[in-house]
Amino acid sequence: MLSEKSVPVVRATLPAVGGAIGDITPLFYKKMFAARPDLLRDLFNRGNQAIGEQQKALAGSIAAFATMLLERPDDRPDALLSRIAHKHASLGIVPDQYPIVHEHLFAAIVDVLGEAVTPEVAAAWDEVYWLMANALIAAEAELYQKSGVPGGAVWRELEIADRREETPDVASFLLRSPDGAPLPDFLPGQYVSVQVELPDGAHQIRQYSLSSAPGRPEWRITVKRVRPAAGTPEGEVSSWLHENALPGDRLRVSTPFGDLALPEGDEPLLLVSAGIGGTPMLSMLDHLAATGATRRVVVVHADRSAAAHAHREELRSLVEALPNGELHLWYEEAGAPEARVGLADLGVLSLPEDATVYLCGSLPFMRAVRGDLLGLGFPARKVHYEVFGPDLWLGQD
Repeated sequence: MLSEKSVPVVRATLPAVGGAIGDITPLFYKKMFAARPDLLRDLFNRGNQAIGEQQKALAGSIAAFATMLLERPDDRPDALLSRIAHKHASLGIVPDQYPIVHEHLFAAIVDVLGEAVTPEVAAAWDEVYWLMANALIAAEAELYQKSGVPGGAVWRELEIADRREETPDVASFLLRSPDGAPLPDFLPGQYVSVQVELPDGAHQIRQYSLSSAPGRPEWRITVKRVRPAAGTPEGEVSSWLHENALPGDRLRVSTPFGDLALPEGDEPLLLVSAGIGGTPMLSMLDHLAATGATRRVVVVHADRSAAAHAHREELRSLVEALPNGELHLWYEEAGAPEARVGLADLGVLSLPEDATVYLCGSLPFMRAVRGDLLGLGFPARKVHYEVFGPDLWLGQD
């Protein structure tokens, strides 16, 4: 918790810092990448930087952490820290990188707020930063230890055993150890990072959910090619994989991480996804089917059409393998008799009130579904989610 000396200073300056953080974070990244261009080239997602999503996520996490320190000083913001720590661990972040962020972040704060950053204010916000940083360092160290990869040594070379075109824009890749050694275990719902070398020499990294159950000799990832759209660039890594990655090739892949993981037990589950967000749900369902689970599992998936729905038949088969599983599909385009037409509407379903809920899809989709669930009486603590990209929801209940 914050020291008694810093609490009133942070409380008094939080509105000013929070109000300016939209200016602070872009300047921070500009300063840091000017000093360390290798970080943008080989660590940070250049696409997210170009559209400003990473800046928004950082701003949200800092503001949320400071607010929690003031409003709930006796509670650790574990959900907030866990999500960031897992993402950092999948990138192999190490403690030595936190002072780099500190240096350029505080330089940006001073540039934006000017004389308002007195020595007292600087000391108080320095305390906020290192409380968050040290909590993340400790959490990441624990994740590395549990995964058997001390010091952030998360990377390994895997061979592509097979490639399958699931839809025109989605391909799945089976990955195995080149020497036949067993792959590390993971929890259904977790993801790996994949790093590729692009034509300009950059080594860009993206995260992809593991889309099949643990305990198999291969991992599977399912990659949607990100096409350029209004205001968003083409996905550099997804495009490279679609154009270049073939069976027999090798990829640099991280140890699995991720805090959206299937819970043990027999309580009902509600799995709600849209588009490529169905991939972590496939891993969960595959595991449930493989272990003979008898719990009630309600699966809701939304997509543009049957043709755009990756792993469509596999999803149906996995749900049918569960004695208490049920599948509800919504497609925006008509033509599939097994699916409703339009946007997913949970209000027309009979849902288990005590279910644990998992969401994955675009942010607008998840916001809408989460709002519907809260309106139906589901408690916020029971609704979990996975975001593909910077988490703009950090700090929400």
